[in-house]
Amino acid sequence: MGADELLSLAKTGDGEAFRDLVAPYHRELQVHCYRFLGSVQDAEDLVQETLLAAWRGIGTYEERASVRTWLYRIATNRCLNALRAGGRRPHDHAAHRPEVPLPEPSRRRPEPSWLEPYPDVLLDGIADQVPGPEARHEARESISLAFLAALQQLPPRQRAVLVLRDVLGFRAAEVAGILDTTENAVTSALNRARSALAKEMPDGGRETAPLPDSPRERRIVDEFTRAFETGDVAAIVALLTDDAWLTMPPLPLEYQGPDAVGHFLATVALCDGRRYSLIPTRANGQPAFGCYLRDPRTPIGHAHGVLVLELAGDRITAMTRFLDNSLLAAFGLPRSLRG
Repeated sequence: MGADELLSLAKTGDGEAFRDLVAPYHRELQVHCYRFLGSVQDAEDLVQETLLAAWRGIGTYEERASVRTWLYRIATNRCLNALRAGGRRPHDHAAHRPEVPLPEPSRRRPEPSWLEPYPDVLLDGIADQVPGPEARHEARESISLAFLAALQQLPPRQRAVLVLRDVLGFRAAEVAGILDTTENAVTSALNRARSALAKEMPDGGRETAPLPDSPRERRIVDEFTRAFETGDVAAIVALLTDDAWLTMPPLPLEYQGPDAVGHFLATVALCDGRRYSLIPTRANGQPAFGCYLRDPRTPIGHAHGVLVLELAGDRITAMTRFLDNSLLAAFGLPRSLRG
């Protein structure tokens, strides 16, 4: 059944036709909301709110824009409302207490980062979609942690304009319609957003990252896994770029450079003979791991968050350690390992 027929039936109150009409957009709407909110669960909640609002308003949908654009209009404004309300943030780890004192960071952000990793399995089929001709960022880059962390620093309105224009490729007139504003206002907000994003995004590296699951990527991941699981700080440091970052959302502390990262690993993460098991997965288009701290007295590994690597060339340019153990479930990983 074609989209026009599904739309006609949905307007008469046919719920099954409506579900078939919006189903192709569910996953891309989830990624869209994730870019705004930084949380998979919050993004899915907003998608459900979007689809409920669309169902309630389907009878008055005037078809002046495509169904896809109409859904993006609803989703974008739901995201902006959520950001203004400030209620969609993970509070459990805002007061995270480290087990040992943390060294002085290279940089201390004024606000915690509420970013969470996005499982690559949820990206299947989305990255292959061709964005509009106005897009400036490739699909892989626009879901990277570096891009999303920089995006979080933008005011909500600028965030919306940049995502709609430079990631999804909507035209200025379409974005103006989505946000109920003028094309001049869209252009002005976009220029400010691009300027701010350029200051936040790390220079270079993205173009030289090895392809996913390529031999080069697997070699780097294997070397890192061996070094981390054996507590070999020197070997980990040897894999880092000169400007590599270590971050631990939601903590606002950031460590840059091999010396700072190595000192943190030696005095905190791998101190006192701590050893980990790493279970490979993928997040935000990059290699990732479920981390499990080995219990020296039992054959059990206890959940210790999710670790995501960002690669450039043959080196690691960023290590992002997410402290929330509940994130493991989104990757199909257990809360503990045995043996």
